[in-house]
Amino acid sequence: MSNNQKHRSILYRWLLDNKIISTMLVILLILAIIYMLKKVDFIFAPVAGLFGAVGAPIIIAGVFYYLLNPMVDWAERRFKLHRAVTITIQFVVLALLIVWGLAVFIPWITDQVAGLIKHWPEYWRGIVKTVDNLTSDKRFVSVNKWFNETNNDITTWFKQYSAEYASKGIKGVSSVVGTVTTVVITLLTFPFMLFYLLKDGHQMPGYMAKFLPPQARPSFLETIGEINNQISNYIRGQLSVAFAVMVMFAIGYTIIGLPYGWLIAIVAGVLNLIPFLGSFLAMVPAVVVGLFVSPMMLVSVLVVFMIEQTLEGRLITPKLLGNSLQIHPVTVLVILLSAGNIFGLVGVIFGIPGYAILKVLLYRLYKWWQENSGLFTEENE
Repeated sequence: MSNNQKHRSILYRWLLDNKIISTMLVILLILAIIYMLKKVDFIFAPVAGLFGAVGAPIIIAGVFYYLLNPMVDWAERRFKLHRAVTITIQFVVLALLIVWGLAVFIPWITDQVAGLIKHWPEYWRGIVKTVDNLTSDKRFVSVNKWFNETNNDITTWFKQYSAEYASKGIKGVSSVVGTVTTVVITLLTFPFMLFYLLKDGHQMPGYMAKFLPPQARPSFLETIGEINNQISNYIRGQLSVAFAVMVMFAIGYTIIGLPYGWLIAIVAGVLNLIPFLGSFLAMVPAVVVGLFVSPMMLVSVLVVFMIEQTLEGRLITPKLLGNSLQIHPVTVLVILLSAGNIFGLVGVIFGIPGYAILKVLLYRLYKWWQENSGLFTEENE
């Protein structure tokens, strides 16, 4: 064996054929790419602006697509109708249901919200007084001090925010008008996006695969199918769990006679779209109202919450959502904290499905590397 071959074999064995070293090289390469992308982030500014303009209708259309697509597929197979006709019928039925819901529930919700806003300062003052009485003992001086400081901070922040918003004047009105305009445009455009997604969405993976080499198409279609299943399972499951949570809280609060119980239950259902944290956030108004009514009402609210959490964790979530995403609860909390810190509320809501997609892509990339790198094959002895 020549010296060059010997040196080449040593280099291959200790560097290129070393799993740890090769993995570190791949990680360093990924970090280098991320660093370079951060240095040229101005290139992606137009893309970010474009997504900011069309992102909302695309996301809403995507959510409704995963909700309605199974019904469109079923109706197309069952009644042998053209797909466009099936979609149009579903749109008409959905529009009628929305109009009926707005006519029936919007006045009631408006009255409930107005009443809760009107009585909220009274409820909060009652909470402050109750806590002061409970912590007046010398043994709870530190607790009383902390609560008073927190209450003062909340009051100060609210006054500053109100003053700042009022001082904006015309700018504030312009901001409101801009927000209303964006909402109206979103509501007008997303139905068209949804229609064409339902009509042609199932053909998109095959169309995209035509641009890839023939040997890469099966793996691409399999990856897209897995991502599609992950997203659809999460959206349908999470919305079903949120609806079930709303119904359970509504029944529980009605039984115990909690004021504004249905409104608080609706808020709980919406907040439940935030995994793990939503129900606990929804407990804040329920605890405040319950404690103001009476200590017994507070106990009843806590009992309802414990029953709901037990049913949700042991029965509803496993049945409706299951372990389809295969994500550990600790990982979920880390994702929520990280995504919320980076992207705010949007990150909290979309962090879990985003992680699920990234997990599928990284797994597929790892499998490809494992099959083609030659580093994971067992040597013949």
